[in-house]
Amino acid sequence: MPSCTSSSKHPALFYATLLVGICGLLMFVFEFSSDFLLKYHSETYARVSQQYAEAVKMHPAKPGEPTSVLMVGNSLLLYGVDMDRLTNLTAGRVHICPIFLEATGYYDWFYALRRLFREGSRPQVVVLGVDVNSLLASAVRQDYTPLMLFDLRDSLNVASDLKMDRTATSNLLLAHSSAFWDTRSVLRTQILRHTIPHYQDLVSLLKPRSATPSAPQFQTIANSRLEQLRALCEAHGAKLILLVPPTPSSEDAVRQIAVASQKAGVDTLVPIDPTALSVKFYLSDELHLNSEGEALFTTALAEFLPRTIVRESTTSPD
Repeated sequence: MPSCTSSSKHPALFYATLLVGICGLLMFVFEFSSDFLLKYHSETYARVSQQYAEAVKMHPAKPGEPTSVLMVGNSLLLYGVDMDRLTNLTAGRVHICPIFLEATGYYDWFYALRRLFREGSRPQVVVLGVDVNSLLASAVRQDYTPLMLFDLRDSLNVASDLKMDRTATSNLLLAHSSAFWDTRSVLRTQILRHTIPHYQDLVSLLKPRSATPSAPQFQTIANSRLEQLRALCEAHGAKLILLVPPTPSSEDAVRQIAVASQKAGVDTLVPIDPTALSVKFYLSDELHLNSEGEALFTTALAEFLPRTIVRESTTSPD
C-alpha cells in the first residue's frame, strides 16, 4: 500500500514543474519582446548600431583621400554637433564617422574603442568628445553600452577595473547578454515619462551635480586616463584628440583638462570657450546646446578640427 508521503510528492513535483515552465515561458516572452522593441522601435539602438557598423569598416585614407576620423562622445556631441553641416563644411579634408551615445564617459569609450580596434577599425584620428565630469567618472552606462559596445571580455574587465561587487558584475554581464535585462531601466523610464508630467525636468532638477576634484587629484586621474587612451589609439595607428564641448562649467576646469592633456601628449580641442556662451544658447536643462548653440559649435568645430589634424600629422614623428 503506497504511503501518503509518496503520493503527496507527485502533486508537489507537478506544480514545481509547472511553475518552472511558466517562469521559463515568461522569460522567453520578456526577452523576445524586449529584443523586438529594441531592434525595431528604439531610435538609440538604430542610430548607434548603424554608426558602430560604419566605424568598424574605417580604414586609413589613401593618398588624396580625406583623413578618416572616428568621433565618439555622449549627449553633448549628440545635441551639440550637426553632423550633416559638419560633413559639408569639412568635405574633402576629413571623413568623419560618429558614434554618439548619451550618458557615456571614459570607461564606456575606452573599452568600446578596444573592441572596435579588435574588430578591425582603423581610423587615422580618434576624437573623444566628453565633458570634464564624464572623463573623470568611474562608472559605465548600465544600458545600451554593455549590449552594444562591449563584448564579454570587456564586461569582465570593466567590472574588475571599477571594483564592482558580485551583484553589480552580474547585472553588467546580464545586460551584455540579455536585451530584456539591458533595457529594463529604459522601459521603466519610458513608462514614467508618459505617466508623470514633466518627468525629465524633474529628473534633471534632482540629479546631483558632480563636484570637480581638487587640482592634484584631477591631474592624477586625467593624466592616467588620457595616457591609456593615447597608448591604445597609437597602438592601432590612430592619433587621439580630446574635444571639449561647451558646457556651463568653469573656465578653471577647461584649463585643468588642457594641462592634463598636454602632459599626456594629447591635443585638446576647445572650439568655443564655454564661458563665452550665455544661457540663451542652451536648452532648458542648462547643459545641452540648443539649435543656436549647435550651429555655433558645429561651425567652430569645422574650422578648428582640420587644422588640429594637420598640425598633428606635421608634428608627428611618424
